[in-house]
Amino acid sequence: MMVTTHSPAETEALAHRLSLWVRPGFLILLSGDLGSGKSTFARAFIRALAGGRTDFDIPSPTFTLVQSYEEARLPVFHADLYRLQPADEAEELGLADLLQSGAGLVEWPEKLPAGLTPDSLRLSFSGTGESRTIAITPEGAWVKALARDAEIESFVAGLSASRNFLEGDASSRRYEWLGTADGSRPILMDMPTRPDGPPVKNGKPYSAIAHLAEGLPAVVAVNTVLADRGYSAPRIMKADLKRGLALIENLGSRVYGRMLLAGEDMTEPMLAAAEVLADMARHDWPAHVPAGDGISHHVAPYDADALLIEADLLPSWFWPYLHGKAAPAGVNDSFAAIWSKLIPLAQPTRPQWVLRDYHSPNLLWIPEREGLQRVGLIDTQDAVMGHGAYDLVSMTQDARVDIPDGLAARTVEHYLALRTSDAAFDRDAFLTAYAVLGAQRATKILGIFARLSKRDGKHGYLRHMPRVSRALARNLEHPALLPLRQWYLEHLPEALVVKG
Repeated sequence: MMVTTHSPAETEALAHRLSLWVRPGFLILLSGDLGSGKSTFARAFIRALAGGRTDFDIPSPTFTLVQSYEEARLPVFHADLYRLQPADEAEELGLADLLQSGAGLVEWPEKLPAGLTPDSLRLSFSGTGESRTIAITPEGAWVKALARDAEIESFVAGLSASRNFLEGDASSRRYEWLGTADGSRPILMDMPTRPDGPPVKNGKPYSAIAHLAEGLPAVVAVNTVLADRGYSAPRIMKADLKRGLALIENLGSRVYGRMLLAGEDMTEPMLAAAEVLADMARHDWPAHVPAGDGISHHVAPYDADALLIEADLLPSWFWPYLHGKAAPAGVNDSFAAIWSKLIPLAQPTRPQWVLRDYHSPNLLWIPEREGLQRVGLIDTQDAVMGHGAYDLVSMTQDARVDIPDGLAARTVEHYLALRTSDAAFDRDAFLTAYAVLGAQRATKILGIFARLSKRDGKHGYLRHMPRVSRALARNLEHPALLPLRQWYLEHLPEALVVKG
């Protein structure tokens, strides 16, 4: 693939665009004569990874050989191997170690040792004056990244918008925000259809049993219904269901998690979010929702199979994380047997939509709106038909930030007070379900965080484990969960006192 840039600004724009795809292990190899534009590209790439910051220097690594930058959203190094002589000197630079957690740019890459990474992108610069011809040769994961980039460029063609990195999540979904002339900054959601994983039970993959969204139709269907019913879910501006690309409304940046970390008074936002849940409990919710293009999305029941397969993440991933080996079969069997008796306590007589990710990263405060619309709802695609206590416990027992005990208790009481007008509402049964689903959720999350570290190399989630284990211990204090508490004390007491 050949690209022609007609100015340094266009070369910098190419660097900015390619930076959207970088992740640990990705390497860019820069070839070309002195003055051909390699350094212009490298500096723009590093600044793009640092969110456009200009308050730090990016010197040439000609004399230092390697320059590392921790200011970026992931570590990145810039190496210039021009002065290296013997090939073994390159190995002494430790570039392979740097690629374990970050990305890199290398000038004079012919001096690199072979096999440094399978995921490399070679850019060969040539040209005179301000114009540059850049031959782009991707290998490994860069091939798929550039193919997807071309699809996105086609999807946003005509918008005259710049593409910018937006913080992602624990899934394979990607997000960008688009810089537009009107300042609306819509969100690009990149969500290709999820491939089925290996069968884990009864010939079905985990995602099918747990009823996780397989693609963009779930987002379009769920958000459209929520928005039509007066909730602040992002409206869909444009979607290509087959390619898994959508432009959605930008609800702003007042994310609950950031507000909590900044020490803001969260009383009003938390109580408002409880009011949204209480209002949702009053509605009848559809199990089948049109997504467009003749596609219908099924909102599955949050049934025993789904709750059990999620709880199984603890013996499957957290146990090996602690002990370095698989849990004995008897431990798995006794764990599943206890959950089989607890789950009926959390099965509602009148199911409602449960968003499952109703917590601080996915709630946004929009004070300029009124009533229930002050609470923005994102990451809704995994909605299921289940018990409303699940979303309340997700919010009040957040896995990523500390919710003050007093605020959590006040939020729960506010929700309960709002529900008392419903003659069919049983406060004690609800609180039992709250404890059961709180324990199930904490159990699941300990397994997920261990899996993210072990399988995906996302070790940052481990720092949240102590908070999750404290939530698990609190839920196990409910009398109905005594058998589960005894199981933990006998088989896995470490899960109740995970240390940071």
